[in-house]
Amino acid sequence: MLKDILNNIQKKSLKERFLLVLGILFFLIYLVLGLMIMFWEKLPLNMEWKYRYMFGVLLIVYSGIRFLRLINSKEQ
Repeated sequence: MLKDILNNIQKKSLKERFLLVLGILFFLIYLVLGLMIMFWEKLPLNMEWKYRYMFGVLLIVYSGIRFLRLINSKEQ
């Protein structure tokens, strides 16, 4: 399976590989940002805790959607 993934990446053009790396990078950024908002107590946001958790969960769900779109685009 790993061999198939590597072959699939090697078949991509330079532009497609760049967009793949960029997609993975933004997935990680949204995931880490959501976790930071939820669990980093000293983050300077003037929000109540319930709104911070909701905003963090929203960012994590959005990162999951981006990841699913990235995987589905890779199969086509």
